[in-house]
Amino acid sequence: MVELTQKLEHILSTKGLKSHSYYAWLHEYGETSLVEQVLMAQGMPLIKHNGRFMFKTAITNIEEEIFCIVDIETNGSKLGVNQIIEIGAIKFQNSKIIDTFSSLIYTDKVNKTITGVTGITLEMLKDAPQLKPVMFEFKEFLGQTLFVAHDVKFDYGFISHTLDTLGLEPIRNRKLCTIDLAERTIASKRYGLAYLNDTLKLNPEASHHRALDDAQTTTNLLKILLDKKDKSIKTTEALIHFSKQAPKIPKVL
Repeated sequence: MVELTQKLEHILSTKGLKSHSYYAWLHEYGETSLVEQVLMAQGMPLIKHNGRFMFKTAITNIEEEIFCIVDIETNGSKLGVNQIIEIGAIKFQNSKIIDTFSSLIYTDKVNKTITGVTGITLEMLKDAPQLKPVMFEFKEFLGQTLFVAHDVKFDYGFISHTLDTLGLEPIRNRKLCTIDLAERTIASKRYGLAYLNDTLKLNPEASHHRALDDAQTTTNLLKILLDKKDKSIKTTEALIHFSKQAPKIPKVL
C-alpha cells in the first residue's frame, strides 16, 4: 500500500514535488511506472506541471473542476459486515449537471429499520444487479473527479473499503465534505442534509434517504455554497483547504 503522509499530501496539494523526489517516493513501493499507474487508476489526480508533480486540483479553477456528488444507502453502518444497497452520483461542472449514476444493489439482508428509513425493501432488491459489477461501473464513472458528499468520511470510507474488499482497488480521489464547507459558509442551526433541505428549499420533492435524491439535494446545496464562497478562493485545492481549516461560522441559536 502506497503511503501518503500528511506532509506529502500538503506538498502535492500546494507547490508539488520535484521530479527526482517524486520518482524516489514512487520507487519505495516498486516499479515507478507501475506504481504511478495504480495510483492514477485509484483516482489520485497526479499531474506534472512546470517540472513538478502535484495534484491536478492544486491548479484547477473551481469553474473547471468536475465535482462528483455521491450518496449511498446501506443495510447497516459496520464496515465488513454491512453492504451498500443503493448508490447515486451526479457529476457537476460550472453550475451544470453533466452526468448521473444510479443503481440499487442486490442483497438478501434488509431489516425493518433500514426499510423504514430508506423505503428500500427486499422485494425492490431481489432483481437488482450484484455488488461487484455496480461498484466497478461506479468506479469507472468516478474516475479522477473530486469526490463530494454530505459527511464525506462515511460515503468515501464505505465505498473505498467495499472496492478494496471486492479486489477492485480502493479510491484515492481528492474529497470535499459539504457539511464542513457549509459550516464555514452559511449560518444555520443545524447542518444535517434534511434540515438544510427544509430551511433552504434545496430539493422539496426529494425522497430523503434515497441515494440519487440525496445526491441531488447535496448538489443543490453545493451550488449555493460555491456562490457564497469568498471570491479569493479560486482553485479546487483552495476550496478543500478552506472547508477544513477556515473558522466555522457561529450557529444560529
